[in-house]
Amino acid sequence: MTPITHITTALFDFDGVVADTEGQYARYFERLAAIYPPSVPDLAASVRGVTLPEILERFFGAYPADVRREIADGVRQFEQQMDYRFIPGAGEFIREVGARGYKRGLVTSSREEKMRVALERMGLRDAFDAVVTAERVSRGKPDPECYLRAADDLGARPDECVVFEDSIAGIAAGKRAGMRVVGMTTTLPPEEVRKHAPLLLRDFTGIDEALRLL
Repeated sequence: MTPITHITTALFDFDGVVADTEGQYARYFERLAAIYPPSVPDLAASVRGVTLPEILERFFGAYPADVRREIADGVRQFEQQMDYRFIPGAGEFIREVGARGYKRGLVTSSREEKMRVALERMGLRDAFDAVVTAERVSRGKPDPECYLRAADDLGARPDECVVFEDSIAGIAAGKRAGMRVVGMTTTLPPEEVRKHAPLLLRDFTGIDEALRLL
């Protein structure tokens, strides 16, 4: 009989899981697509969980290098000015998880520069025991590299980890890493998320409900 794994580690995506930013990104990328038509019909949905270099290559690869640099500079400036608000209950849940002795990791497709600003503004600078940003991986989500790197940083086996994710690419990355995945219904309809993750959570306002998923 296979022993029941004891969960030791909680891993969080950032946008749409910790921070309520996906709506801001959607509006920004809709405006961007009107200026620089991309290679996909719905850019705002396609970029979720994707690193900036991959966005430029996948969706704007037909543009010359100077245009791609202009697009990248615009995204970076936008991220410096974003309103970083918590997903309801996220701050309290992250603190409670730490207080109960779980290791906490942040795993994001965003750049380190953005995360320094965001975590400082949100009072989370020292909240995570490990942070994996886009610069630390060679392959973005849905590849499992980012989650496996976080587990390695924290000295945890994949089957000891719970991943909180809102994007389909992120859910796939956590599952491919061999981790338990909780699908957050903060940015996509529950019926869509349920196709990819059996465990669902609307937000973190019910801390006891969220803790039962660990």
